[in-house]
Amino acid sequence: MTQNKNLMVIGLVLLGLLIWSSMFIVDQRERAILFRLGEIVHSDFAPGLHFKIPVINNVRKFDGRILTMDSQPERYLTSEKKNVIVDSFVKWRIKDVATFYRSTGGDERLASTRLSQIIKDMLRAEFAKRTIQEVVAGDRTQIMDVLSSQATMAVSDLGIDVVDVRIKRIDLPTDVSDSVYQRMRAERARVAKDFRSRGEERAIRIRAEADRERTVLLAEAYRDAERLRGEGDASAAEIYAKAFERDEEFYSLYRSLQAYRSSFTGPEDVLLLKPDSDFFRYFNNLQGTETGNP
Repeated sequence: MTQNKNLMVIGLVLLGLLIWSSMFIVDQRERAILFRLGEIVHSDFAPGLHFKIPVINNVRKFDGRILTMDSQPERYLTSEKKNVIVDSFVKWRIKDVATFYRSTGGDERLASTRLSQIIKDMLRAEFAKRTIQEVVAGDRTQIMDVLSSQATMAVSDLGIDVVDVRIKRIDLPTDVSDSVYQRMRAERARVAKDFRSRGEERAIRIRAEADRERTVLLAEAYRDAERLRGEGDASAAEIYAKAFERDEEFYSLYRSLQAYRSSFTGPEDVLLLKPDSDFFRYFNNLQGTETGNP
């Protein structure tokens, strides 16, 4: 009885092992291939539980996630035959697991090596078409787009898919950097000189315009002053004429007093004239007559 129980337990264990070895689970992050005596029977299993024939069938699983290949910085020649140091990386994943296995034996390192060489050849070709200024200043995005589109077709026989190609940085060797910086410095100096010359030209124009406006303003002010002075003189002459018409003798006396005041401004002033001249007519006679009679 005990022996029968032991045999039953052994049978159940063997049955469990058989059932366990007949099943395999594919994770959603994995890609699997089913082999029959070393020959590929089926690939690209959906995630979940699957069955196989023990001993005859075996399963190999591969990482189905996006993988990163970070290459070492490499030197590339531009169209000017100048070296640039490019640091890049590639995002890729297994697209056709059966093709991937046949071409690389399922070795991810071998796939990365072949992919790296393909990307390097493409980078070399793209940089050879462009100058340093184009590469550094504006064409980096275009280069990455071209590489991403062409790399997928180039690696289709490897059963992988290139998700993205990115250039992290582009450096210049020391000798090239010095020449580029010198060129940039000369260009900045040229631009600065151009700005200064244009500024000096504008300053000369502004000063000339200011001088012209100053001359015009002074001329207009002198014109207005002369006009006002003439109008004032005319008004004064008119007033004097009216005063003369009202009382000729008083006007003559007033004008003589003004002449005396203008002529004798200090005690040192000396005027040599004949005593009977018209200038002293009011000194000799208050009536201003030549005979001196009232």
